[in-house]
Amino acid sequence: MAALFMFNRRRRRRRSEATYVNAFIRVNFDPLHVLTDEAILRKYRLCRPQIEELVELLTPHLQRPTRRSYALSPSVQLLAALRFYASGSFFEVVGDGLGMSRASISRSVTAVTELLLRLLPEMAFPTTPEEIARTNRVFHAVAGIPRVIGVVDGTLVPIARPTQNEHLYVSRKGFHALNVQVVCDGRGVFTDIVAKWPGGTHDAFMWANSGLCQVAEGGGFGGCWLLGDSGYPLRPFLLTPHQQPNTDAEARFNRAQSTTRAIVERSIGVWKQRFRCVSKTAGGVQLNPTKCCSVVVVTALLHNMALRANVPLPEGEEMALDPDLPDPPNQDANPQGLEVRARLVRHMFGP
Repeated sequence: MAALFMFNRRRRRRRSEATYVNAFIRVNFDPLHVLTDEAILRKYRLCRPQIEELVELLTPHLQRPTRRSYALSPSVQLLAALRFYASGSFFEVVGDGLGMSRASISRSVTAVTELLLRLLPEMAFPTTPEEIARTNRVFHAVAGIPRVIGVVDGTLVPIARPTQNEHLYVSRKGFHALNVQVVCDGRGVFTDIVAKWPGGTHDAFMWANSGLCQVAEGGGFGGCWLLGDSGYPLRPFLLTPHQQPNTDAEARFNRAQSTTRAIVERSIGVWKQRFRCVSKTAGGVQLNPTKCCSVVVVTALLHNMALRANVPLPEGEEMALDPDLPDPPNQDANPQGLEVRARLVRHMFGP
């Protein structure tokens, strides 16, 4: 009996010591003040000024009214979420470096993700004449295709196996995923994103049911067009490559179209390299599908933020193209789309 009493006493003491250590870390440890700029970029994928800007943005919403129970500071909550986005690791592993439990990391990631969705500037597709003209110039300088307003592509983001409608999330590559549609400008900045469809969804179906498609069909592109791969339908506002080019002009158009479209593939690759939680290399987003969609959009917004500030990837990390393969070729081509593409090929890439 005495031995059992002493065992329980030692166990309580160890638990108390662990609680004290975690509380000390919570109160006194601020990574922004002890880490170098290089270490901050490597761990959190954003530079110090950007993180401080985000802390200022989130503090009114995350600050606890008291320090009771060693409440987490807004800075620590944000860094916990950024560390999860950057690594895609388990919550328990993320918490080890911040003196936080798995439950605290989970609550922080959920709270920060919801707030960033609401507070970060939304993606802006070119709408004004000045924005459209500037976008056209940047794309034309790449491979000579005029009046391009954006490049569109779909990418698979691996997720944990869902408990409901599991079969819908099995992608063509055999793993559970979300199929995410992104559009970017000539600098690789995302201008539109759709992150709500299961991995088994075809790219063409995503496009047909997107808000941007409705805008395009209503004449919202003003005579400009997107470029997409062969998995998309050919339309007057969405140009795809010739599946079997018969002339030198068509082959030249295909090369120019592929070179220009590579911008979105590179941008997706950098996004997944910057925030490993959306990459297959880290095992994907280990959350339920609804939270996965939120994390995908938030990391895309943060990626835009990093690109606009010219924040590089950490030294030693190579940029890679997105490895996703396009869906099977789409045979849907309406007459207007065929006419627009043929005219472009004849005027810009003909002999």
